[in-house]
Amino acid sequence: MAAAGRLELVVVRHGLTQWNRERRYQGQRDIPLLLPDAVAGLSRLRETLEAFEFDTAHCSDLTRCRQTLAHVMEGREAASPTRFDARLRELDFGDYEGCTYDELEPLPAYRAWIDSAGEQAPPGGESTAELRKRLEAWFAELLAGCTPHGQHCALVVTHGGVIRELRRRFEGIGFWEGGVSQAEGRKFTFIHEREHWQCSSSSAVPVPASAAS
Repeated sequence: MAAAGRLELVVVRHGLTQWNRERRYQGQRDIPLLLPDAVAGLSRLRETLEAFEFDTAHCSDLTRCRQTLAHVMEGREAASPTRFDARLRELDFGDYEGCTYDELEPLPAYRAWIDSAGEQAPPGGESTAELRKRLEAWFAELLAGCTPHGQHCALVVTHGGVIRELRRRFEGIGFWEGGVSQAEGRKFTFIHEREHWQCSSSSAVPVPASAAS
């Protein structure tokens, strides 16, 4: 009997930006990395990713993700063909982009958006249902390129909201509970069983210092 197929999907968030530091909603604004401040986190992530042999890399087309990918895969680009994809962009926060929690907290519409876990779209923005739809299309294409008995390893460089949605789907946790810091992410392992790809595990990338010691 042929071995079951396996897919390791390493999904990481872009590095630090000025708006991250100021705790502003970035959404789909094309904000670059905050350099050189972002380098320490990116270098730590690059060291972790050296343990993986990626077949492909998938990246949001926004600048902060492109810069992150270039840093963590420096010298390995030819071995991992990259696909830049707008479907991997952050949730569109509409009128809230550029604002902080403290600025928005008094607004009833903002509190309603928070309470709905993003299912209610922010003014001029995108609901988590809309985010889910574009990610489902992207993920279906990814799986279509994986052979049922093959061994696959893919890197995804994306945004916090995308990782929240993937964790909600594959870890069964609430959308707001699935946050990760900049230059960190998750490794999802999928096994092909009964004609379907099933998520068998999820773990932090890089491994937290407390767990590694």
